[in-house]
Amino acid sequence: MTLLGNIIWLLFGGFLSGLGYIIGGLSLCLTIIGIPFGVQSIKLGVATMVPFGREVTPIDQQPDSLLRLIFNGIWIFFFGWPIALSHLLHGLLLAITIIGLPFAQQHFKLIALALFPFGRDFRPAN
Repeated sequence: MTLLGNIIWLLFGGFLSGLGYIIGGLSLCLTIIGIPFGVQSIKLGVATMVPFGREVTPIDQQPDSLLRLIFNGIWIFFFGWPIALSHLLHGLLLAITIIGLPFAQQHFKLIALALFPFGRDFRPAN
């Protein structure tokens, strides 16, 4: 189901969404200040391309250190809330139909990574 879900996801918009995040991340990496945010945007782009069979997990024992909280605050203010809102709206639209429920679940899963990318990773589920 994971492979089939990811293939369908990529064909119906996941590839373009992920590519948009990656291009945005590369453009953020053009400035020294934007590099940490560009890396997180690229990570979100890769996560958006293959969401099935993966989960959001903390990177280490302290996912909420002071520097990560500051970076997450800046991220939410400038980038995170529109991305999370987009995933929420797409998830709600997909949840209307029974066929769209697995895809809606993936959008809802990506909201956490879209809001707080620093200190979190998108790893294969156990």
